[in-house]
Amino acid sequence: MIEQDKRLDKEIKLRPASQVMRLKRMGSFHQSRLSFMRVLLRRIKKEGWQFTRPVFDIDDKGVGVATYSVIGPKRTYTLVAFAHDLPAELRSDRVIAEAWDSTFTLFDGEPKQTDIERLSQNVPLQEAGRISENEISLSRANRSVRLFKYVSECLARGEQPDVSEIEKVGYLMRTTAVYGSAKFGACDRDKWADREEFSGSFQPELLAVWLIRTFAIDIVEHMARVKGGKKAIKLDPDVRRRFGVGNSTGLGMAPFLINHPALIHAWINGRETAIGIVRAVEKASTEAIGKFKNLIERSKVNANGWHTDHEHQMRKIECLRKDFQKIDAILKTDILEQEHPWNALMDWAENHVGFEAQEQLASLILEPYGELVDDIAPSMRADERASFRINGTMQIGQLKNRLNDLYAWADEINFEDKKANARVWYVSEEKLEPRLGERHEEPIEPYEQPLSPARDACRLIQCLKDWNDGESVAAFLMKHPEHRHIVRRVQLVCDKQYAEICDNTISSKMLPIDLLRCKLSFFGATKFDPRSDRWVRITMYQGAPFPDELASLDPDDLAYPPLVIK
Repeated sequence: MIEQDKRLDKEIKLRPASQVMRLKRMGSFHQSRLSFMRVLLRRIKKEGWQFTRPVFDIDDKGVGVATYSVIGPKRTYTLVAFAHDLPAELRSDRVIAEAWDSTFTLFDGEPKQTDIERLSQNVPLQEAGRISENEISLSRANRSVRLFKYVSECLARGEQPDVSEIEKVGYLMRTTAVYGSAKFGACDRDKWADREEFSGSFQPELLAVWLIRTFAIDIVEHMARVKGGKKAIKLDPDVRRRFGVGNSTGLGMAPFLINHPALIHAWINGRETAIGIVRAVEKASTEAIGKFKNLIERSKVNANGWHTDHEHQMRKIECLRKDFQKIDAILKTDILEQEHPWNALMDWAENHVGFEAQEQLASLILEPYGELVDDIAPSMRADERASFRINGTMQIGQLKNRLNDLYAWADEINFEDKKANARVWYVSEEKLEPRLGERHEEPIEPYEQPLSPARDACRLIQCLKDWNDGESVAAFLMKHPEHRHIVRRVQLVCDKQYAEICDNTISSKMLPIDLLRCKLSFFGATKFDPRSDRWVRITMYQGAPFPDELASLDPDDLAYPPLVIK
């Protein structure tokens, strides 16, 4: 980040971790130019990747196999998609499901028929099968039954579906898992981590999801042809782009932000650096202001079309909608005409609107300045392959100082209070997935995972009080090995200001949905629809170009809904 830091104004500081790394704020993040889906599509467009569909062997019942190949400057990748006839009684979005409408793998190269035959015996089984080092990801998806049926019937009659009906859901298929990094025999991340086309985070997985979106369109049009014959038509391109890919995400993803502190620092440091660079812009051009105001209007369309039945999220959306009225009012003043206009706008927002609106503005001010911030994206990654060894020679005094620097905010938490120490993160024996239980109601404390850095740091601070500053960390850990994990963490994150969540992750008031929302916003998700405080449905790639139109359309512009939906 050294090169980007040079573009920061010395008088305009990055927002501190104590402000950014609070769960309520992290749970209000929105997608931006640096979100991984947009980074991927920008690269594909810039490099002129080519696309083919070598196989589309789907029968009249919608069962079969299709392949989608993407040919980049150096390598080819192929999505192998299997379509199934899923009985209604087996339909489930839960991770414990054993059957799905469609299953997928991203193949490293161009598969031969023998590869497809091998995959047909394993990919549909998901966890129960095994793939090989030639496959980079494994995933599955279910149809949105009502919308899929509605769209196929419209097309079969020769009619375009009503966009208002599409917007109520936003997708024909939703993924329930996208696995990678050597899971179930897949290619180890070491094999592809240094490939230029995958620089950044989660690029192969998101490539697979983008291709799944095309498959969903192809199969709904196929089923329309089966039913309507010559009367059947294809989706109009403007209507087609209103379909994204849905996703159901639960507690399995929630601990990720805690377990990967170096990576999370890279993500948020990149985002905050970009925000700081734009806040340092001395004068906004007429073009930049015009683009920003246009995107404000388009963001209102997104907020107004955001449907959820979850009370907590409904309150947040309603607050955002009301805050847009305040934003409209301030934009009618000369705030964007003054020196450092974006800094002035962000300062105003911190005092006048809620977290949702503040973070919406933080994303939107980046949009006119792609030439300033887009090159930050490749740095939003961390090499976690090398093990991090505890430095036993560190003196206790230095460890105390680092603890005070990192966890001063935790002094306000009384972990003797049952409400502050209410939850237990553990791993389900059945599915080996993270779960969250109630400490004082269930006998699960012996199985607790180290996912409460604040509490563990406070315990370490107390234990260190009787140790002299000149003694070594090694001597301390010989006496107190139970603190090894938090000592290692302190040493790992001490130079990474955004690595640690500045909140209590086992509080009775903690909402896992905030962890999920933060991570998914970096993916580029929109329209978060929590089904509880522990799982959420989202939409990915809604509005984005399809492979056959990427060369002629701007994926960044299409990340926001059009003002007039045709």
